Amino acid sequence: YHFIGSLAVADLLGSVIFAYSFVDFHVFHRKDSPNVFLFKLGGVTASFTASVGSLFLTAIDRYISIHRPLAYKRIVTRPKAVVAFCVMWTIAIVIAVLPLLGWNCKKLNSVCSDIFPLIDETYLMFWIGVTSILLLFIVYAYMYILWKAHSHAVRMLQRGTQKSIIIQSTEDGKVQITRPDQTRMDIRLAKTLVLILVVLIICWGPLLAIMVYDVFGKMNKLIKTIFAFCSMLC
Repeated sequence: YHFIGSLAVADLLGSVIFAYSFVDFHVFHRKDSPNVFLFKLGGVTASFTASVGSLFLTAIDRYISIHRPLAYKRIVTRPKAVVAFCVMWTIAIVIAVLPLLGWNCKKLNSVCSDIFPLIDETYLMFWIGVTSILLLFIVYAYMYILWKAHSHAVRMLQRGTQKSIIIQSTEDGKVQITRPDQTRMDIRLAKTLVLILVVLIICWGPLLAIMVYDVFGKMNKLIKTIFAFCSMLC
């Protein structure tokens, strides 16, 4: 639940910062200095990176709970969870402030992104690469979980009962009892998180695609308008 809470905070923070920046620019027509612009953009970048990072940690948590249910409580403890999401947020913030610290096209006299003024294209490629790797692992983890859910349902049908108790030995020789009710609860939670992932991909997929196009192609006014519209929807 630490990871789900982190996801909620990241999404809320990103929405507030983006909405404020959008209204400030398009309604009040306020022009920011380069540093202020990069600071605001860094807030959105940190929030979205932390959102994907939270999904990544949640996917690892669910993967372990399904793949190694007997060792789950030993592997995933509250202190480890707190350390994990603190490290994740730190990395997200560090990545987000890199343009403000000098990795921008104005400082480096390099090629600028068409949709993100002052953002260096190599930084944009770096951020897209990190996000894509995380998303690929998340998709793999939940595909595995859904496969395990299907296998579990088939086993329950074959046994003809859902009240059985599974007794297994752990790696250290101890005996642990696993109830199907607990397994079903883990799978239901995983399915809910899969739904969140699907919404995330549907929402942010087009934006990532446009960012990739921005790196390798030339943006026109129509694509920029579509990008702005999709950003507001998300």
